[in-house]
Amino acid sequence: MHAGSFTDYDAVKKGADMAAAQQSDLFVFTGDLVNHKADEIDPMIDIFSKIKAPFGQFSILGNHDYGDYTSWPSPEAKVKNLQSLKEKHKIMGFDLLLDENRVIEKDGQKISLLGVENWGLGFQSKGDLEKSLRNVPDDAFKVLLSHDPTHWDEQVKNHPKDIHLTLSGHTHGMQIGIETPFVRWSPAQYRYTNWAGIAEQAGKYLYVNRGFGFHAFAGRVGIWPEITVIELKKG
Repeated sequence: MHAGSFTDYDAVKKGADMAAAQQSDLFVFTGDLVNHKADEIDPMIDIFSKIKAPFGQFSILGNHDYGDYTSWPSPEAKVKNLQSLKEKHKIMGFDLLLDENRVIEKDGQKISLLGVENWGLGFQSKGDLEKSLRNVPDDAFKVLLSHDPTHWDEQVKNHPKDIHLTLSGHTHGMQIGIETPFVRWSPAQYRYTNWAGIAEQAGKYLYVNRGFGFHAFAGRVGIWPEITVIELKKG
């Protein structure tokens, strides 16, 4: 999201309305609600509060959400900012998963939805995958929300417990690149093995969303903002 980068709230509303219009069973948000400070989301709380799904709206934190990239008058102010951000997730109706899991049940079938705090190579790695798996049956179908796709590369895909689908973001595809049926390139590939779209290893899948907003560079060239719709089908 990177709320602090937006000034055109009508455009933001258009995107949020598009997400709501998908009428999905479940809505998930995979981190970086803000750039630096919790109050960046304030002008858009009403907009995102209107995204509802019958089985809930769930979210996690990204590396920018901890306030690590700005100066604070005191350590206490930084802690207070993070607590405020967590409260704003709640106000918007997002169930913020902090190394936790939830059971989603529809028509007698269940999914275990896991969410970890940020874990990424070169970034703060607070996420505790083992904690998020507590009390989750080994044979459950597991969907993990983890902001940084390097977490999948380093821990998830080789984990002894099957985590069937991981949903990430973080890279933005670096907001510049070429994606055609014949050519797929972005400078993101020199930093991330999996920088956008789907990856698979031994039946474990990762999907990396290209991001809704932008950061640093105020635009996108060839890498479009993305709302992802995923349909799960039982094999």
